[in-house]
Amino acid sequence: MDPERIRHKLGGDFIVDDNLYLMGIDCHFAEKVAVRFRGKTVLETCTGGGFSTIALAREAKHVVTIDIDPYHHQAATGNIEAAGLTDKVTFIRGSALDETILPPGLGIDAAFLDPDWAVTGKDHVYRFKDSNTRPPADRLLERVLEITPNIVLILPPYIDRAELTGLPPHEFQKLYINDNLELYCLYFGDLMAVEGETEECLSDETNGPELKG
Repeated sequence: MDPERIRHKLGGDFIVDDNLYLMGIDCHFAEKVAVRFRGKTVLETCTGGGFSTIALAREAKHVVTIDIDPYHHQAATGNIEAAGLTDKVTFIRGSALDETILPPGLGIDAAFLDPDWAVTGKDHVYRFKDSNTRPPADRLLERVLEITPNIVLILPPYIDRAELTGLPPHEFQKLYINDNLELYCLYFGDLMAVEGETEECLSDETNGPELKG
């Protein structure tokens, strides 16, 4: 994979394969979201290659990150070590849906949830209810709400927003690169800037996020 392409999206010379590259959100979006976690002890699910973990660790007091995949764990460990942030991250191998997996006394203030879109493509039907992300986004959100009300949930931009009816009050943010809708980002609890819809746009020309509306 082209190193320049990796640097442009993920922000560094990271250990990455095609799947981890696809899973990683643009580093400028990750940095923008991470600011809301400043000074907090953060639970992150679905570590992937550790790219969002790095953005979070640069702002947070500490990050506890969970992933079930051993390759993801290995890649993320290497990437976070290369970023000089190992002391700010605790890794847990296992399922984020396992109620026994988080040890007591972690003092979690907030959570960052970015479930893997295991299947992609124009013919794939994305769902939130009975979610077919990995782990299922609806079950993951329900589980983590038992730990903290302060949550960011990343969703693909193809979810039917009607499926979000009944969720706790939240900020619904659309994330764009140029005119392409890339992600939905839902903020709950103290992480909300406002309740309702917001937008953030990343321009390829400026290579940085700009408030769109």
